This record gives sequence, C-alpha cells and structure tokens, in this order.
Amino acid sequence: MSHDVHHFSMGMWVFFLSYTTAVMGSFVGLSCVRRSLEEPRRSGNWWLLMASLSIGGVGIWLMHFIGMMGFSVPGTTIRYELAPTVFSVVLAVVATLVGLRIADVHDVSKHRIPESVRLLIGGLLMGAAVSMMHYSGMYAIRIRGAIEHETGYVIASVIIGVVASTAALALARRTRRLEIRVVAAFVMGCAVVALHYTGMAGVRVTSIRACPRPKA
Repeated sequence: MSHDVHHFSMGMWVFFLSYTTAVMGSFVGLSCVRRSLEEPRRSGNWWLLMASLSIGGVGIWLMHFIGMMGFSVPGTTIRYELAPTVFSVVLAVVATLVGLRIADVHDVSKHRIPESVRLLIGGLLMGAAVSMMHYSGMYAIRIRGAIEHETGYVIASVIIGVVASTAALALARRTRRLEIRVVAAFVMGCAVVALHYTGMAGVRVTSIRACPRPKA
C-alpha cells in the first residue's frame, strides 16, 4: 500500500534552517579556499581540508539531515542506520576535497591540464559523489516498508549536483573579495538545497505490514 510522504511535517522553519546551514557551510568553506591560495602548498592543503569539512560536512551533509527532520511517513516510525549515515558524511567530505584538489591553483606541473578541463573533471567527480552522499543518506533510512526513487528525479538531482559542484569549484578560485564570497555562498546554498529536494520529490514509500518496526 502506497503512503503519503511529508517533507515539511515540522514546518517550513526546517527548510529555512537547512538553507541557512548550506549557506554558512559554503561561506566558511570558500573563505578557507581563499586562505589556501595565500599560503604555501603544505599549509594550503590544511586549509583545503578545512574547506572540504565545511562545504562537504556542514554545507552538504548537515544540510541534508536537517532537511530530513521534516521527512515523515504517516503510520511508521523513521530510524537511521549508523553505518550508511557515517559513510555518507565521509563521502561528502572526501568528494569535496578531491574536487578542490583537482582544481587546485597551486599545481605547477609542466603538463598542466587546462583550467576548464580540470573544473569539468572536478565538477563531474564531486557532483556524482555528492549525489551518492544524498542517496547513501537515504539508504540509511529504516521504516516499516520500502522506499523507492523515481528515475527521472534521480537523474535531475545528479545533473544539479554536477552543475552546482562545477560552479562551486569555479567560484572557489575567484572569491578573494568578501562580497563575492557572500553571493557565491548563497548561490551554492540554493544549489545544495535544490539537489536535496529534487531527489526527495521522487521518493515513493510503500507500507509493508510484514516488516518489523525499525529499532530505535
């Protein structure tokens, strides 16, 4: 039996909190990227790591689970399994770090790849991994039933993730001015939230009475 799915069961304040979280995580991360450009390679890597923790861990992963606070299915309790949840945060942080490293302006290799190609490769890898983070987070959900995702919405969310990631990497290289970082953070926040709720729009839940109640 199909069930209605509520995405804002706790009110719209959850949506605005998740968006604010995405913006703040993006702004701090972009600020760390800017600082990495001013440092030598070794110390700059630490700033890139902090940027990935901020963008991937806060702006993307934390935003996702704040948004999930409003997710409910009438007639069943919702729980989250620990292992896939931990995997999703590791994936978000590592994906962001890989993307930032691919687009790193400190690269002085003699066979330097053109900037546009590096941004495209980084955006594709980071966007795919961020989308995987969303769906691995969804895989962690345990309910008295089954959750399915409509293919069209999955494809759309992945496309949004790739475009957003490519834009984020491009903005990360040009955010020396405070006002540009602020605008870039709001744009990135919109992209992250759009990916999340596009994916969630395709969620379909089927109630299965034979399934045991999820454990707390």
